[in-house]
Amino acid sequence: MANQNQALAPQLAGKVAVILGGTGGIGMATAHKLASLGASVVLVSRNAETAERAVAELPAGNHHAAVAEVSDTASLTRLTNDVQRKYGRIDMLVNSAGFTKAIPHANLDALDDALIDQMFAVNWRGQFAAIRVMAPHLKATGEGLVVNVGSIAGRTGMGSNVAYCAVKAGLDMMAVSLGRALAPEIRVLNVSPGVVDTDFVPGRDSAFNERAAKTTPLNRIGKPEDVADAIVACATSLRFSTGTTIVVDGGRQLG
Repeated sequence: MANQNQALAPQLAGKVAVILGGTGGIGMATAHKLASLGASVVLVSRNAETAERAVAELPAGNHHAAVAEVSDTASLTRLTNDVQRKYGRIDMLVNSAGFTKAIPHANLDALDDALIDQMFAVNWRGQFAAIRVMAPHLKATGEGLVVNVGSIAGRTGMGSNVAYCAVKAGLDMMAVSLGRALAPEIRVLNVSPGVVDTDFVPGRDSAFNERAAKTTPLNRIGKPEDVADAIVACATSLRFSTGTTIVVDGGRQLG
C-alpha cells in the first residue's frame, strides 16, 4: 500500500523550489507548473505585494512570497535563511531574475560603464551569489538542482545589447563550471530561450514579435510556458543531465 500511495503522489511532492524573478512571465509559468506537480514554491520578487499577489494565483499548496534583491548577497543570504527555517530544505533554485535595455550594438557610447556593471551584477553575479548561498542546502538533499534562465543571445551575439549577450554567455559557462564542481549532489543546467512573449525587453512590441516569428523556423515566438516546460523537465525527466544548456528557441538561432 505504501508503494501504491507513493506512486500516486505528485511527482515533486515534498520538494521546495525557490524562484528568483518569480513574478515575471517565465518565473510565474514555472511556478504554476512546479506547484501543479506538488512542489512548495517560494516566489521571490523585489516587491512584497507583488510576490503575495502572485502566490495567491498558484495552485493550492504550501507556497511562500519572499522579497530579495538579486544584486545584494546579504539579501540573498537572508532569503536563504528564511526559506531554510520555514521548510527545513531547499531542493531547487530557478534563477529567472534579470533585466535588460535595448541598445543598438553599434552605439558604443550608450552602453556606459554604469549600465555594464549593473548588467553583470543583476544578470550574472546575482545568479552566482544565489547559488553560492544556497549550495549547502541544495547539497544536503543529495539531489539539488539549479536552473539558470539564459538566452540564445549568449550564443548568437544578437540580443538587446552587447553586455546582455556577454552575461548570457557567462551563464552558459557557469553551468559548465559548476556542473562539474558541484556534482554529484547538485546538478546545474541552463535553459536558453529565444524571443519570448513577455515584457522583459522594454520597448519591444507586437510588431517586433511578428517580425521575430517570421524568422523563426517554427513560425512563432516562444511562450513563457515553453520555457517553463524545459525548466520542469530539468527537475523531472532530464535527471542524468548537468553542466549543459538546453535551447528552447523554436530554431531561431538556426537562421
